[in-house]
Amino acid sequence: MPPACVLCRLSFERAQGYWGYFLLWTRFGLSTTAQFAIWIPFLLVFPLWFFRYSRSLWLALEFYLNPEP
Repeated sequence: MPPACVLCRLSFERAQGYWGYFLLWTRFGLSTTAQFAIWIPFLLVFPLWFFRYSRSLWLALEFYLNPEP
């Protein structure tokens, strides 16, 4: 299978979160409505909380991958 459509160049990759949905659905039997009830508050609150720490995380990752002499 080609990585993208020949005519419109649409990428045939799965969207992020694809596996998380099926994991919760198969392992825990959560319906789509129950998953929305969990994920929507998380998606609203987590970025606000993690914003402060994200810059430190990316700087540490950059220093780890590209240490300065």
